[in-house]
Amino acid sequence: MSGADPIRVLVVEDDPVAADAHVMYVGRVPGFTAVGKAHTGAEARRALERMPVDLLLLDLHLPDVHGLQLARSLRAAGHHADVIAVTSARDLTVVREGVSLGVVQYVLKPFTFATLRDRLIRYAEFHAAAGEASGQDEVDRALATLRAPGPAALPKGLSAPTLERVTVALRDTAEGLTAAGIAEAVGISRITARRYLEHLVDAGRAGREPQYGQVGRPELVYRWVRRE
Repeated sequence: MSGADPIRVLVVEDDPVAADAHVMYVGRVPGFTAVGKAHTGAEARRALERMPVDLLLLDLHLPDVHGLQLARSLRAAGHHADVIAVTSARDLTVVREGVSLGVVQYVLKPFTFATLRDRLIRYAEFHAAAGEASGQDEVDRALATLRAPGPAALPKGLSAPTLERVTVALRDTAEGLTAAGIAEAVGISRITARRYLEHLVDAGRAGREPQYGQVGRPELVYRWVRRE
Protein backbone atom coordinates (compact mmCIF):
# COMPACT_ATOMS: atom_id res chain seq x y z
CA MET A 1 0.00 0.00 0.00
CA SER A 2 2.97 2.27 -0.43
CA GLY A 3 1.98 5.70 -1.68
CA ALA A 4 -1.69 5.18 -0.75
CA ASP A 5 -3.46 6.85 2.13
CA PRO A 6 -3.42 4.62 5.23
CA ILE A 7 -6.58 2.82 6.24
CA ARG A 8 -7.96 4.69 9.24
CA VAL A 9 -8.97 2.42 12.12
CA LEU A 10 -11.07 3.27 15.16
CA VAL A 11 -10.54 0.82 18.03
CA VAL A 12 -13.77 0.29 20.01
CA GLU A 13 -12.99 -1.69 23.15
CA ASP A 14 -14.18 -1.10 26.71
CA ASP A 15 -11.16 -2.70 28.37
CA PRO A 16 -8.43 -0.01 28.56
CA VAL A 17 -5.58 -2.54 28.58
CA ALA A 18 -6.93 -4.40 25.56
CA ALA A 19 -7.74 -1.11 23.77
CA ASP A 20 -4.16 0.09 24.16
CA ALA A 21 -2.85 -3.26 22.92
CA HIS A 22 -5.12 -3.15 19.86
CA VAL A 23 -4.06 0.42 19.03
CA MET A 24 -0.44 -0.69 19.26
CA TYR A 25 -1.11 -3.73 17.06
CA VAL A 26 -2.81 -1.61 14.37
CA GLY A 27 0.09 0.83 14.37
CA ARG A 28 2.53 -1.98 13.67
CA VAL A 29 0.82 -3.02 10.40
CA PRO A 30 2.01 -1.03 7.36
CA GLY A 31 -0.80 0.77 5.58
CA PHE A 32 -2.94 1.20 8.71
CA THR A 33 -3.21 3.94 11.30
CA ALA A 34 -5.22 3.95 14.52
CA VAL A 35 -7.02 7.31 14.52
CA GLY A 36 -8.52 6.87 17.97
CA LYS A 37 -10.10 4.57 20.52
CA ALA A 38 -13.51 4.47 22.15
CA HIS A 39 -14.59 2.54 25.23
CA THR A 40 -18.36 2.70 24.67
CA GLY A 41 -20.79 2.78 21.78
CA ALA A 42 -21.59 6.42 22.55
CA GLU A 43 -17.89 7.36 22.36
CA ALA A 44 -17.61 5.52 19.05
CA ARG A 45 -20.54 7.47 17.59
CA ARG A 46 -18.99 10.78 18.68
CA ALA A 47 -15.63 9.80 17.21
CA LEU A 48 -17.23 8.96 13.86
CA GLU A 49 -18.88 12.37 13.79
CA ARG A 50 -15.51 14.06 14.35
CA MET A 51 -13.27 12.23 11.89
CA PRO A 52 -13.28 9.92 8.87
CA VAL A 53 -12.86 6.23 9.65
CA ASP A 54 -12.47 3.35 7.19
CA LEU A 55 -12.54 0.42 9.58
CA LEU A 56 -13.85 -0.30 13.08
CA LEU A 57 -11.99 -2.82 15.21
CA LEU A 58 -15.14 -3.42 17.23
CA ASP A 59 -15.53 -5.36 20.45
CA LEU A 60 -19.03 -6.81 20.48
CA HIS A 61 -19.58 -6.64 24.25
CA LEU A 62 -19.61 -2.96 25.14
CA PRO A 63 -21.04 -1.62 28.41
CA ASP A 64 -23.80 0.44 26.79
CA VAL A 65 -24.68 -1.47 23.61
CA HIS A 66 -24.01 -4.74 21.81
CA GLY A 67 -21.52 -4.28 19.01
CA LEU A 68 -23.93 -5.49 16.34
CA GLN A 69 -26.59 -3.06 17.54
CA LEU A 70 -23.99 -0.31 17.26
CA ALA A 71 -23.09 -1.43 13.74
CA ARG A 72 -26.77 -1.44 12.77
CA SER A 73 -27.34 2.09 14.11
CA LEU A 74 -24.22 3.37 12.35
CA ARG A 75 -25.43 1.95 9.03
CA ALA A 76 -28.81 3.60 9.56
CA ALA A 77 -27.06 6.91 10.26
CA GLY A 78 -25.12 6.70 7.00
CA HIS A 79 -21.72 5.58 8.30
CA HIS A 80 -20.11 3.10 5.92
CA ALA A 81 -16.98 2.01 7.77
CA ASP A 82 -16.29 -1.71 7.56
CA VAL A 83 -16.07 -3.75 10.75
CA ILE A 84 -13.68 -6.34 12.10
CA ALA A 85 -15.53 -7.77 15.09
CA VAL A 86 -13.56 -8.73 18.19
CA THR A 87 -15.29 -11.13 20.54
CA SER A 88 -14.82 -13.98 22.98
CA ALA A 89 -18.23 -15.39 22.00
CA ARG A 90 -18.42 -18.29 19.58
CA ASP A 91 -22.08 -17.99 18.61
CA LEU A 92 -22.41 -18.57 14.87
CA THR A 93 -25.83 -16.87 14.92
CA VAL A 94 -24.02 -13.65 15.79
CA VAL A 95 -21.56 -14.28 12.97
CA ARG A 96 -24.36 -14.67 10.43
CA GLU A 97 -26.13 -11.53 11.67
CA GLY A 98 -22.94 -9.50 11.34
CA VAL A 99 -22.53 -10.24 7.63
CA SER A 100 -25.36 -7.88 6.70
CA LEU A 101 -23.98 -5.11 8.91
CA GLY A 102 -20.58 -4.65 7.31
CA VAL A 103 -18.67 -7.15 9.47
CA VAL A 104 -15.94 -8.40 7.14
CA GLN A 105 -13.89 -10.39 9.66
CA TYR A 106 -14.15 -11.89 13.12
CA VAL A 107 -11.27 -12.20 15.58
CA LEU A 108 -11.74 -14.39 18.64
CA LYS A 109 -10.14 -13.39 21.94
CA PRO A 110 -7.51 -13.91 23.07
CA PHE A 111 -5.57 -13.28 19.88
CA THR A 112 -2.00 -12.45 18.96
CA PHE A 113 -0.55 -9.62 16.93
CA ALA A 114 0.07 -12.14 14.13
CA THR A 115 -3.65 -13.01 14.03
CA LEU A 116 -4.75 -9.39 13.73
CA ARG A 117 -2.00 -8.56 11.25
CA ASP A 118 -3.22 -11.39 8.99
CA ARG A 119 -6.80 -10.08 9.13
CA LEU A 120 -5.73 -6.51 8.45
CA ILE A 121 -3.52 -7.44 5.51
CA ARG A 122 -6.36 -9.47 3.99
CA TYR A 123 -8.74 -6.59 4.53
CA ALA A 124 -6.27 -4.18 2.88
CA GLU A 125 -6.14 -6.38 -0.21
CA PHE A 126 -9.93 -6.45 -0.35
CA HIS A 127 -10.14 -2.70 0.32
CA ALA A 128 -7.71 -1.98 -2.52
CA ALA A 129 -9.75 -3.88 -5.11
CA ALA A 130 -11.53 -1.34 -7.29
CA GLY A 131 -13.21 -1.15 -10.66
CA GLU A 132 -15.50 -3.57 -12.42
CA ALA A 133 -14.87 -7.29 -12.17
CA SER A 134 -14.28 -9.10 -15.45
CA GLY A 135 -16.27 -12.11 -14.31
CA GLN A 136 -17.25 -14.48 -11.51
CA ASP A 137 -13.67 -15.65 -10.97
CA GLU A 138 -12.49 -12.14 -10.19
CA VAL A 139 -15.36 -11.56 -7.77
CA ASP A 140 -14.54 -14.86 -6.05
CA ARG A 141 -10.85 -13.93 -5.79
CA ALA A 142 -11.70 -10.57 -4.23
CA LEU A 143 -13.93 -12.19 -1.60
CA ALA A 144 -11.39 -14.95 -0.98
CA THR A 145 -8.85 -12.41 0.24
CA LEU A 146 -11.00 -11.94 3.36
CA ARG A 147 -10.94 -15.63 4.25
CA ALA A 148 -8.06 -16.93 6.33
CA PRO A 149 -6.68 -20.25 5.02
CA GLY A 150 -7.08 -21.87 8.44
CA PRO A 151 -6.82 -21.25 12.16
CA ALA A 152 -4.40 -18.45 13.00
CA ALA A 153 -1.06 -19.78 14.13
CA LEU A 154 -0.06 -19.46 17.75
CA PRO A 155 3.55 -18.76 18.67
CA LYS A 156 5.76 -21.79 18.10
CA GLY A 157 5.36 -24.39 20.81
CA LEU A 158 1.89 -23.29 21.95
CA SER A 159 -1.29 -25.23 21.18
CA ALA A 160 -4.87 -24.02 21.06
CA PRO A 161 -6.27 -26.76 23.39
CA THR A 162 -3.68 -26.04 26.08
CA LEU A 163 -4.22 -22.27 25.70
CA GLU A 164 -7.94 -22.83 26.25
CA ARG A 165 -7.26 -24.85 29.43
CA VAL A 166 -4.88 -22.19 30.76
CA THR A 167 -7.42 -19.48 29.92
CA VAL A 168 -10.25 -21.29 31.75
CA ALA A 169 -8.08 -21.95 34.83
CA LEU A 170 -6.98 -18.33 35.05
CA ARG A 171 -10.42 -16.88 34.30
CA ASP A 172 -12.03 -19.01 37.03
CA THR A 173 -9.61 -17.90 39.76
CA ALA A 174 -10.38 -14.36 40.94
CA GLU A 175 -7.31 -14.08 43.17
CA GLY A 176 -4.95 -14.95 40.32
CA LEU A 177 -2.44 -17.73 39.87
CA THR A 178 1.32 -18.07 39.58
CA ALA A 179 2.92 -20.07 36.79
CA ALA A 180 3.34 -22.91 39.29
CA GLY A 181 -0.36 -22.73 40.13
CA ILE A 182 -1.37 -22.89 36.48
CA ALA A 183 1.09 -25.73 35.90
CA GLU A 184 -0.55 -27.75 38.66
CA ALA A 185 -4.09 -26.90 37.56
CA VAL A 186 -3.52 -27.73 33.89
CA GLY A 187 -0.93 -30.50 34.17
CA ILE A 188 1.99 -28.84 32.37
CA SER A 189 5.44 -27.71 33.41
CA ARG A 190 5.96 -24.35 35.15
CA ILE A 191 8.10 -23.10 32.24
CA THR A 192 5.39 -24.04 29.74
CA ALA A 193 2.72 -22.44 31.92
CA ARG A 194 4.70 -19.19 32.00
CA ARG A 195 4.87 -19.13 28.19
CA TYR A 196 1.08 -19.42 27.91
CA LEU A 197 0.54 -16.81 30.61
CA GLU A 198 2.92 -14.37 28.95
CA HIS A 199 1.07 -14.94 25.67
CA LEU A 200 -2.19 -13.94 27.40
CA VAL A 201 -0.49 -10.85 28.81
CA ASP A 202 0.76 -9.90 25.33
CA ALA A 203 -2.78 -10.36 24.00
CA GLY A 204 -4.16 -7.99 26.65
CA ARG A 205 -6.24 -10.70 28.32
CA ALA A 206 -4.18 -11.09 31.51
CA GLY A 207 -2.18 -8.88 33.80
CA ARG A 208 0.72 -9.72 36.09
CA GLU A 209 2.20 -8.30 39.27
CA PRO A 210 4.91 -9.46 41.70
CA GLN A 211 3.86 -11.24 44.88
CA TYR A 212 6.10 -10.22 47.80
CA GLY A 213 6.46 -11.50 51.34
CA GLN A 214 8.12 -14.84 50.65
CA VAL A 215 11.74 -15.92 50.90
CA GLY A 216 13.74 -15.32 47.74
CA ARG A 217 12.65 -13.51 44.60
CA PRO A 218 8.97 -12.48 44.37
CA GLU A 219 6.74 -14.63 42.20
CA LEU A 220 4.58 -13.18 39.46
CA VAL A 221 0.85 -13.53 39.97
CA TYR A 222 -1.26 -13.53 36.81
CA ARG A 223 -4.89 -12.38 36.79
CA TRP A 224 -7.49 -12.52 34.05
CA VAL A 225 -8.48 -9.08 32.76
CA ARG A 226 -12.14 -9.15 33.65
CA ARG A 227 -14.88 -7.42 31.72
CA GLU A 228 -17.71 -5.58 33.44
